Amino acid sequence: MTPRTLWHATAAPVAGFPALKGAEEADLLVIGGGFAGLSTALHAAEAGQSVVLLEAERIAHGASGRNAGFVVPNFAKVDPDGIRALLGERAEPLIRMAAGSGDLVFDLIQRHGMSCDAAQVGWIQPSHSIAAFAKAKERVRQWGDLGRPVELLDAQGVTLLTGVEGWRGGWIDRSGGVINPVGYARGLARAGAAAGVRVFEGSPVLGLEKVGADWVARTLAGQVRAPKVVMATNAYVGALWPGLARSFFPLRVFQVATRPLPLAVRSRLLPGGQAVSDTRRNLFTFRFDAQNRLISGGMHILSLGAGARVPRVIHRRLAQFLSLPDLPPLEFAWSGMASVMPDFLPRLVELAPGLVAGFACNGRGIALTTAMGRELADWALGKPLADLAIPLRKAEELPFHALSRMAPNVLLPISMIRDRLESR
Repeated sequence: MTPRTLWHATAAPVAGFPALKGAEEADLLVIGGGFAGLSTALHAAEAGQSVVLLEAERIAHGASGRNAGFVVPNFAKVDPDGIRALLGERAEPLIRMAAGSGDLVFDLIQRHGMSCDAAQVGWIQPSHSIAAFAKAKERVRQWGDLGRPVELLDAQGVTLLTGVEGWRGGWIDRSGGVINPVGYARGLARAGAAAGVRVFEGSPVLGLEKVGADWVARTLAGQVRAPKVVMATNAYVGALWPGLARSFFPLRVFQVATRPLPLAVRSRLLPGGQAVSDTRRNLFTFRFDAQNRLISGGMHILSLGAGARVPRVIHRRLAQFLSLPDLPPLEFAWSGMASVMPDFLPRLVELAPGLVAGFACNGRGIALTTAMGRELADWALGKPLADLAIPLRKAEELPFHALSRMAPNVLLPISMIRDRLESR
């Protein structure tokens, strides 16, 4: 079933791809039809590899079709200096990968003529407190030293770009922007198919085993044999590989979209069409789609009834933050699962020789997973895993996983109080 998201409803319709029937062989098998898997398959096929991609549902069924469509070319919580402190000499390739990830997304869109309402107009991070603005200065310095098109904004500058008052300042990375993520994923799938990727939808992998030098993936009606396999399922891994789902925190994030705003109101807010996500722990985000719907997101405190309750809370928060007492009602509400690591960095895991999983982009999925896919394609072509830009880790179960996975939502009330105190 295709989820009822704004993006699935408004992306250009596609014919789709068949389910796997019979036996296939390839140089590379990719499991997962989201950004990471599609980017891996496209880049590997363009380099001459024979590639099969299996998607359990439809292209962009998971988190790749359930996000807000923000293209953010950096990390959620860590900047270059912090990455260098964590990774030492291994830091620079990862930093460069992230810095260029926004350009990579928009270059692919342009090169392949993807219809996804793409606009490389920038990503803005307003500062909700004086301390957050001090950090913004550091972020601009560190990413600016890499030659990125970043700019520090004072309070007036943020108000000018967003149409919203009250922030202490902030910064913008002009290589970021917005897209319809489902349109982008479908564009990647079509580009991959044109390059020779054999794409199969409705083909969940039921078993994965080593047979001689190859891996064999079994589906309901067929199988694929390949010497190398990339698991690009992110938080939707399920029980496909024992223990992998307990090596990251799954985080459920809600998104909403209002009915289109009147032009007089729309012209006041984000006249340049950028994406906004501020520095609050209880993150405040907003952007518009091509039809002037206002989009925002958030988390939940209690799971019970969250599907109906959280969208209403986000809608009220939008009206309050943007001073819109007559904010149009919601037209769409949906949710998806992100994978989060304690250090907020993406990672690769070698599950077995020839079998690699890439995941945990921590809410920066569109840009970073696209770049991750290019790295994984290099591995398929023979580059050693240790030489890729993304850190290679063991698939270790996180301590107290069953309890700690609930921590972000349990701590949300405390975060909200701290945000209010700091904003004064």
